[in-house]
Amino acid sequence: MSLLAVGVSHQTAPVALLEQFAMGDDDRVKALHELVESDHVSEALVLATCNRVEVFAEVERFHGGVTDVSRVLARQAGATVEELSPYVTVHYEEQAVAHLFTVAAGLDSMVVGETQVLGQLRGAYALARDEGTVGRALHPVAQRALRVGKRVHSETGIDKAGASLVTVALDRVEARIGSLAGRTVLVVGAGSMGALAATTLARREARVVISSRTEAHARRLAESVGGRAAELGRLPEELAAADVLVTCTGARGIVLGADVVAGAMAERGDRALGIVDLALPRDVDPGVAALPGVHLVDLALLQAERTDAVAAGDIAAARAMIEAETTLLRTEQQAAEVVPVVSALRSQAAEVVDAELLRLSSRLPDLDAKARAEVARTVRRVVDKLLHEPTVRVKELAASGTDYAGALRALFGLRIDTDIDADATPLRDAVTVDPERRGGAA
Repeated sequence: MSLLAVGVSHQTAPVALLEQFAMGDDDRVKALHELVESDHVSEALVLATCNRVEVFAEVERFHGGVTDVSRVLARQAGATVEELSPYVTVHYEEQAVAHLFTVAAGLDSMVVGETQVLGQLRGAYALARDEGTVGRALHPVAQRALRVGKRVHSETGIDKAGASLVTVALDRVEARIGSLAGRTVLVVGAGSMGALAATTLARREARVVISSRTEAHARRLAESVGGRAAELGRLPEELAAADVLVTCTGARGIVLGADVVAGAMAERGDRALGIVDLALPRDVDPGVAALPGVHLVDLALLQAERTDAVAAGDIAAARAMIEAETTLLRTEQQAAEVVPVVSALRSQAAEVVDAELLRLSSRLPDLDAKARAEVARTVRRVVDKLLHEPTVRVKELAASGTDYAGALRALFGLRIDTDIDADATPLRDAVTVDPERRGGAA
C-alpha cells in the first residue's frame, strides 16, 4: 500500500477549469465514498478549496490508483480523464507526503504563506474521518501535515506578509479606488471566506454590510464586526450604495449578472465600484469588468498577477522543515514496519525453544526441576543473545530504505499476523513521475 496524491490546482489549471471542480459538502462525501469503493483505493481524503481540488489516497497499485482517482475527478468536473490529463499532477509515496506538507504550510498557495489552507485541510481531514474513509495509513500522515503547517507558520517568518486571498484582493481594490476606511463594503456570503473578509474589512475600518441566504448567519456575522445585515432581496439597492462588493457564496451559478451591476452603476453617477469575487464558481459575471467605473478583482486576475510577498529565506526555512519532517515520518514508518517482523521472529524463536524443552523433558524424564529450570534459562539466554544484535540492527537500518524487514521474513520464513501487519504503513522509495518536476502530468 502506498500514498498517492492526484489533483488540479492554480499551479497547472486555469480558473475556468477549477470552477468545474467546485464541490459542496455533499459532493465531497460522495467523492470520498466513490474513491474508497473503487478497485485500488483503500483510504481517501479530498481537499477542495477555491484554487485546488486534490485527492490524497492510500492505494494498492500506482497506475490503478491514478486511474481510479482521475475518474472520480473527471466525473466531478463533467469531463473525460483525457481532457483533464494535461492539468493533473501526480505525486507518489514520499513525494506525496512532501507535497501534502507543502500545501499545509501554504507554500503551494496562490498567495504564498497564507494560513487559510491549513484550516481547510483540517476540515477535509475531519470530514474524511467522520465518513470513515481514512484509516491507519492516512491518519498519521494527515495529523503530521497539520502539525507541520502549524510549525512552519509559528517557527518561520512566513507569516510576516500576513497575506491571504482576501488581503491581496482588497489591496488590489484599494490601489484602484483608495483606502476603504469609512467606506461601505457589501459582503455577500457568510461562510468562512465571508467571515474572513468581514474581519479583514473591520480591521481596515470599513463600514461592513453582510448579506446571505441565511439571514441569521448574516446578522450574527454583522454583529461580530460591528456592521449591519441586509436582506439578499435588497442586493441591487445595497450594491448601488456600496463602494465595494465582496462576494464569496457557495452558489453553483452566477449570483450577480452584468445587468444588475449595470443598473446599480446607473444610480451611482461617477462613483467607482470595486468588486472582489472570491467564489468558485464565480458569483459575478466576468463581463462586468467592461462596465465604466467597475474595477473587478477575481481569482483569474489574482492567478495572473500572482506575487510572492514572503522572503526567500523564510521559504527556504519552511522547505527545510518540510524535508526534515518528511524524512522523520518515513523513518518512523519504516521502524514501525520492522516491529511486527521482530515480534514474529522472537515468537518463532520462543516456539522453537519451548518445543525443544518439551522434547528434552520427554527424553530425560528423571531430570530434577532445578536442573530443568537452569537448562531452560540457559537456552533462552542463548537465543536472546543470538537475536539481540540482528533485531537491534534491523531497527537501526530500517531508515536506510532497504527492505531489511522483508529480508528477515524471507530468511526465517516468518508469518506475520494480519492484524499486526496492518499497523505498518511503510513509505518505500519515492517513485518520481516526472524527474524534472515535483509532480508530473497524469
